[in-house]
Amino acid sequence: MKNKDKISVITLGCSKNTVDSERLMNQIRLNNFILTDKSSETGTIIINTCGFIEAAKEESINTILNAVALKQEGKINKLIVAGCLSERYKSELQKEIPEVDAYFGTENYNGIIKELGGELKYELLGERYLTTPSYSAYLKISEGCNHPCSFCAIPLMRGKHKSKSIENLINEASFLASNNTKELILIAQDTTDYGKDLYGKPILSDLLNKLSEIEGIEWIRLMYAYPSHFPDDVIETIAANPKILKYIDIPLQHISDKILKSMRRGVTGKRTRELINKLRDKIPGIVIRTTFITGYPNETEEDFVELNEFIRETRFERIGVFTFSMEENTSSFILGNSVPEKIKNERKEKLMELQKEISFEKNNELIGKKLKVLIDRIEGDFYITRSYRDAPEVDGEVLVSVNGHDVKEGNFYYVEVTDCNEYDLFAKFISVEQK
Repeated sequence: MKNKDKISVITLGCSKNTVDSERLMNQIRLNNFILTDKSSETGTIIINTCGFIEAAKEESINTILNAVALKQEGKINKLIVAGCLSERYKSELQKEIPEVDAYFGTENYNGIIKELGGELKYELLGERYLTTPSYSAYLKISEGCNHPCSFCAIPLMRGKHKSKSIENLINEASFLASNNTKELILIAQDTTDYGKDLYGKPILSDLLNKLSEIEGIEWIRLMYAYPSHFPDDVIETIAANPKILKYIDIPLQHISDKILKSMRRGVTGKRTRELINKLRDKIPGIVIRTTFITGYPNETEEDFVELNEFIRETRFERIGVFTFSMEENTSSFILGNSVPEKIKNERKEKLMELQKEISFEKNNELIGKKLKVLIDRIEGDFYITRSYRDAPEVDGEVLVSVNGHDVKEGNFYYVEVTDCNEYDLFAKFISVEQK
């Protein structure tokens, strides 16, 4: 096989992009092209870009320029750029980086496959070439977003909210399960709005229950839930269905009413607190992951102190913090960038230091407790595993001493927590029988 017949797909950005690339890679494979992850052995590079915030845009541009250099050196024949950045800035990119052979937006599988000289297999679009371990896969349940958040460029790149039908999602999840997937991670720009456009009302709870009936699926993890309209029936489903993990990712962004109003989040600080209290009251043991933004325009020291105290009082299990990024054509762009970068970063570091303390205290409380874990890999003297508390790539891990045990990646086992640090747990096997 000559290198010109080989194709390398580079994926940047979030898990939604990962799913897009996996669908594209399966179509490439179905057209009898050869996939490779080695740029030195490829004829064509396809870059699936991210354009969410400034840092992501910079990474995408640098990746494109590196691939352009390979083309100029004669190491690759063709360069294709797709995804969010080219959806948002296609005309500018064509002008500034004309060395790219073709630019495509998001989910334009047909255009890319035609550019490669192939033919899209529409009936197989639900099938994917997994880039994650087979036992853990993302399931993108919808695309786009209807919320008017002032800082967010996602609607500019992904459009309005469009749910995938329950039938298609069940088929896709069944395909994944038939290929050994045991953990489904539900993703979207907003998972809680699922079904509203297709069925006249949100039906995320129905979807969760139907997915849990698929043979082989043991864990279902819910990410990217929007806080302003969190459905009560989803809370009941998480509490009652043992396959739905007691874990929720719910980006809150801030707690100050002034900032939330300017962000156009559609929720107040009071309602946010009520939701967190309800989740913890109705779902004992729930792990809540969230994200916050520091340095939003006109965020005062008083606003930041309120956010700091909210995190201290609420004691989230997991948080991420981003600094505000000015994005063209978003409504917050006209507000300017009034908080200096130094202050933004100082506030971010203060929140992350506070979270380290909280996380360490919460991890300490788990010492001596039993956890069901999924084996991810082996590193040195430890099996790297995850419990229900840990989403891949963004959360901590459970490190279990090998100690002569021979257990299998992708299987479940029970362990006892013996020690911890700020983010990870250390444990020993209670039993090496698969669970």
